[in-house]
Amino acid sequence: MTAPTFPAPGSKRELEEGAVLTPRFDAAGLVTCIATDADTGAPLMVAHMNAEALARTLETGEAWYWSRSRGELWHKGATSGQIQTVVEMRVDCDQDALWLKVRVAGDGGCCHTGRRSCFYRVVERDGTLTGADTPRS
Repeated sequence: MTAPTFPAPGSKRELEEGAVLTPRFDAAGLVTCIATDADTGAPLMVAHMNAEALARTLETGEAWYWSRSRGELWHKGATSGQIQTVVEMRVDCDQDALWLKVRVAGDGGCCHTGRRSCFYRVVERDGTLTGADTPRS
């Protein structure tokens, strides 16, 4: 695939009110992406997309990310069966973050720990973590 390009952000008004996707990738070429369950709204995971991952997501309707730890394009669920089908994609006001509302195939898990969501612990005010749920089997 040739390197996809997105238009450069124009004026502040075009960025915030315009009808053209002009993502503001960071210095590493990434934009933060939050994925939530399309039916319940529950947060599932946070990942990052580069221009190619974003283009493939738009093209296929399935979530693609950039794995910072592996340094490679990542089709979520390609090996686990937990494909994320995008129901809706939103961009924030200054186009430096994306929100995907997804339906997850397979066993419905999203976290590499075997849980439904990567957000399985509560941070208490004293900084301790509680409420870890059990991994799916």
